[in-house]
Amino acid sequence: MIETSWKHDYITTNGIKLHYVTQGEGALMLMLHGFPEFWYSWRHQIPEFAKYFKVVAVDLRGYNDSEKPQEKSAYVMDEFMKDIQGLIKGLEYEKCILVGHDWGGAIAWCFAYAHPEMVERLIILNIPHPAKFSEGLRTPGQLLKSSYMFLFQLPWLPELLMQSLDYQLLENAFKGMAVNKNAFSQADIEAYKNAAAKRGALTAMLNYYRNIFQDKMFNKSWGILEVPTLMIWGEKDTALGKELTYGTEAYVRDLQIKYIPDCSHWVQQEQPELVNQYIQDYLGL
Repeated sequence: MIETSWKHDYITTNGIKLHYVTQGEGALMLMLHGFPEFWYSWRHQIPEFAKYFKVVAVDLRGYNDSEKPQEKSAYVMDEFMKDIQGLIKGLEYEKCILVGHDWGGAIAWCFAYAHPEMVERLIILNIPHPAKFSEGLRTPGQLLKSSYMFLFQLPWLPELLMQSLDYQLLENAFKGMAVNKNAFSQADIEAYKNAAAKRGALTAMLNYYRNIFQDKMFNKSWGILEVPTLMIWGEKDTALGKELTYGTEAYVRDLQIKYIPDCSHWVQQEQPELVNQYIQDYLGL
């Protein structure tokens, strides 16, 4: 499902070239994907919201057709936030509606705190507020669910495991975690495998995790976020427990949460119509 009306383009910001897909005109809606995805994870949202906005779904640094710096030090939150700031300005906007899932959501949380003037509305899918995630990682239940993060700290072995048997682990991540297995066609799985197979991509994707415990995301105190925020949460996320959302209102002044039962971590791909409806309602479209 690749729409012919989608435009592929590149922009150089913060010293690296980022690839993005765009459709529509108007105010900017910027979409940030998670691991192990790329812009394609927003395929069900791009055409829907292009009716109202200029939608830009970017490949984060290290992913798919974006540049892939080799140094591990290139994959830290400060650099991710500079990428997003430069992207918004490079597209000649002052602010955006920022939408993020998984790692893209973590970047979106941090960016909204650092640059609230550049975020009109924040929409977060299946990633907790950094303070709540940090709390969760001190509990046995969430530590067990996040055990893959500790495996990813190792050099070269995670790459070998993910490449083996034609990227079978990647297919398992999508289809294994999904409640509705039909949410991912074989063509979807192949698109994700092909993106991960690009030279340097796997190591770059894993380097996000290899810096995570030293990063400021888990090593700072969080104040009250003033940006109006919508959280959408698939309740059957096996990687991130629903309880990580409880108490988020202590950190966000204007918060709405929409839970989707019988839905996994891959919420915008597994329940696209409901996700789109919740976002439309929230934005008053």
